[in-house]
Amino acid sequence: MRKRSFFIVAALVVVLLAGGASVFAYDASKQSLIAEGVTIGGVDVGGMEAAAARQTLRESVLEPLKRPVVARYGGKRFTLTSAQAGVGVDVDGSVDRALARSRQGNLLERTSRNLRGTPLNEDVDVDINYDRSSIRRVVKRVSSRIDKPARDAKLDLSKGQVDPQPSATGRAVRASRLRRDLSRALLTVDGSRTVKVRTKVVKPKVTTAGLAERYPAVIVVNRSSFKLQLYRNLKPAKTYGIAVGKVGLETPAGLYNVQNKAENPAWTMPDSDWVAPKDRGKVVPGGTPENPLKARWLGIYDGAGIHGTDADSSIGTAASHGCIRMRIPEVKELYDQVPVNAPVYIA
Repeated sequence: MRKRSFFIVAALVVVLLAGGASVFAYDASKQSLIAEGVTIGGVDVGGMEAAAARQTLRESVLEPLKRPVVARYGGKRFTLTSAQAGVGVDVDGSVDRALARSRQGNLLERTSRNLRGTPLNEDVDVDINYDRSSIRRVVKRVSSRIDKPARDAKLDLSKGQVDPQPSATGRAVRASRLRRDLSRALLTVDGSRTVKVRTKVVKPKVTTAGLAERYPAVIVVNRSSFKLQLYRNLKPAKTYGIAVGKVGLETPAGLYNVQNKAENPAWTMPDSDWVAPKDRGKVVPGGTPENPLKARWLGIYDGAGIHGTDADSSIGTAASHGCIRMRIPEVKELYDQVPVNAPVYIA
């Protein structure tokens, strides 16, 4: 009876050993085979030997990546080739990782999964490399062709022309977005490899409206026509008749600013040949008949300025001692509209 039990046990051991050897041999036969349900970068390589998987990756990933990426803006095209970008795919490494993923679990788990045909449903990242500096170079090239700087509004009064250069908005490539879009397209295997260049509006630092606000008043004096032109916010507002300096006492030409203002100012008689020596330096109170500076005063340069006169007949002539004369109601009107530092151009 004991001999019979021994033989039964021995037989069972032999069967188990034989079965274990078969399981081991079966598992070993799958070492170079990628499990069902395994993909590499979305490419199905399940059930393939390593060599076949490598060839499939080359055809499905590497070859499509050789297509150039194109950035478009209007009718402009900017191309980035795979060679310029240094695109490379680690085919061998990706397949090795797929094989390693296929061997996950213990011997019995792998054998059971393979015998039952249960898919792993695992995706292995495909290792794609490229030169990121190539993206920056393309973006720089695109920007150099598309960017347009904003134009600030400007005013040059050096020739007495109140003709401002208007402001204009500019344009700039959205560089960070373009870098992202190009990188994404460069790694796209089955999608579009064309990206649209996006831009943003660049606003000027000085707008036309902002420049006008800087110049609430500009005065342009034309001595030959005896006219004073007032500009409000760089637009013609009103023209006044004036008198200017007589021969030998000409009103000074050039670009000046209103230096000071006064209502019914006192007048200090100048140290000039046309003033009696005994009167030079004498101060004449404002508002008196003897004071020629009637109503208002806008000082311009070296004792010369704009003021009112009661000698209306002198308007339209060269009659003053260098100042610009205006009718009293009109100089009052002008005075209220012109601040200190307002430009005054005298031609």
